[in-house]
Amino acid sequence: MDQIIVEAASRDTRGKNAARRLRTAGHVPATLYGGKGGAQSLQVNTKQVSAILRSATGHNTIFKVKTQSDEQPAIVKDWQVDPVTGNLLHVDMLRIAMDVRMRVKVPVHVFGEPQGVKLQGGVFEMVIREVEVECLPADIPTEFSMDISGLMMGMQIRASDVQAKVDPAKVKVLTDPTRVLAHVVALRVEEEKTPEAAAAEAATPAEPEVIKKGKKDEEGEEGEAAPAEKEKKK
Repeated sequence: MDQIIVEAASRDTRGKNAARRLRTAGHVPATLYGGKGGAQSLQVNTKQVSAILRSATGHNTIFKVKTQSDEQPAIVKDWQVDPVTGNLLHVDMLRIAMDVRMRVKVPVHVFGEPQGVKLQGGVFEMVIREVEVECLPADIPTEFSMDISGLMMGMQIRASDVQAKVDPAKVKVLTDPTRVLAHVVALRVEEEKTPEAAAAEAATPAEPEVIKKGKKDEEGEEGEAAPAEKEKKK
């Protein structure tokens, strides 16, 4: 396997304007940290990092960060992209030691058509798309491929099923073994009102109209004033 190199240089400038100039020049702000060294502010080649993220191993790809002084093995720990353009904005890189076990998240991909969907009219749902594992850098799986064709209604794929596919001496799945990764469930349909329920709702009497007290008082006063006027006329 060819060694992947990411060219980097020290970054002394800060701020949005400086970052914009870097991106225009084909570089992206980056931070390298972890291991025995301190955090370093760097600028790295945008095309090289983007190619790593698009590769089959993705952010778990092992590469070397090459500066003027040395080369350090690392993986991409985190990254930011512009939500509109999709351009890479920043990348965090983690130093690694090839003889030290580490924790990474590995994607879970599925294939096949569940029998519960094909024969029983169920719906397949992917609950989580990655699991966390612990292993040496050289043993990091590219992905976990799970066959879902045997899933019937109410059946699931759990994290324990992923553990069964790996060598436990090399790779340990840290995600809760009972965690559901995918399942086939019944189609949820909003209940419609039956004709009987609709008729009963229509037959329900409306609330009585409330007569304002002020109106009653006015009518009472007018009723009592009439005999007084008659007395004056007499």
